[in-house]
Amino acid sequence: VQLQASGGGLVQAGGSLRLSCAGSGCTVSVSSMGWFRQAPGKEREFVAAASWRGGSTVYEDSVKGRFTISRDNAKNLVYLQMNSLKPEDTAVYYCAADLARAPSRDPTRYVYWGQGTLVTVSS
Repeated sequence: VQLQASGGGLVQAGGSLRLSCAGSGCTVSVSSMGWFRQAPGKEREFVAAASWRGGSTVYEDSVKGRFTISRDNAKNLVYLQMNSLKPEDTAVYYCAADLARAPSRDPTRYVYWGQGTLVTVSS
């Protein structure tokens, strides 16, 4: 079971990035999926999560209205569209799979984790 996150990079404040998470060896399509991030010197924090069909989503307050989580179950892909990026969004972003179907903010619910992709937002 592997999750592969990609799409990170360096962007100026106000810019956009789209992160992707590809699942292999696991049924991502029947799992709720989440994105978390960890900034230097800080603990990992919840960013966004989507239910197994994508119909229910939850977001951390600071990204509401700027980030959008979506999924393509046919392709075993989950996306995080990030707009209006701010320097405080700089972090390593991780995707994760929860075997339950409802989205969760709780990182302990997530069973599988990707390796992370670095997002750097310059001011």
